[in-house]
Amino acid sequence: MPNIKSAKKRMELTHTARAKNRAERSRVRTAVKRVREATTAEEAQARYAEAQALLDRAATRGLHSANAVARWKSSLQRHVSSLSA
Repeated sequence: MPNIKSAKKRMELTHTARAKNRAERSRVRTAVKRVREATTAEEAQARYAEAQALLDRAATRGLHSANAVARWKSSLQRHVSSLSA
């Protein structure tokens, strides 16, 4: 436990940021999983739109790297396209 005031504040801020990041990562993972679990092309397309928005937001905020997000979106788009074919 820190004794210095600035160290205490930094610890609180880190704890808050960690909690937000964990929640955001969980939201992204759930959205991706919902796209993969979709059974119809229309359902998958709707869920892909939600997942894409979350992935883009995560990349913008620095939660995930932009290249990784692009890979995931590409993979999901291929999956959605395979359902409609």
